[in-house]
Amino acid sequence: MNKKGFTLIELLVVVAIIGLLSTLAVVALSTAREKTRDSKRLSDLRNIQTALELHYSGSNQYPVAQVAADLGAGDFACLNGDGFGAVGCATPFLEVVPSGPNAGEAYTYTSDDGTAFAVVATLEGELGGLNGQVTASQSGIH
Repeated sequence: MNKKGFTLIELLVVVAIIGLLSTLAVVALSTAREKTRDSKRLSDLRNIQTALELHYSGSNQYPVAQVAADLGAGDFACLNGDGFGAVGCATPFLEVVPSGPNAGEAYTYTSDDGTAFAVVATLEGELGGLNGQVTASQSGIH
């Protein structure tokens, strides 16, 4: 009798190869998602930094917040010539101040006396030579 078909060993090898390839794809996708979130964080910091510089050029000081404030919520939801405010700022520099890409994640803002500011975010991995806690200030992102 001449039987046609695959042996059990051949099927197991194919299933093992498919499992290995799918594992590699999931790991690569996870890394790509992490880099995407980190890219969004850096882009948000640049946008916030630009808006704060526009505010400074009009009022010669940055909005004062001596205690670290979570951006994107409450009284720090938008930014206009008067500083941060709740949603609905008139002539805003930032109509919606961004918050982090993960649920519940916020960037923190401090400015003791209005002469300097710091916006802090935390990266998940390494991106563009930056990793861990990243700070945007009037002198750049570091």
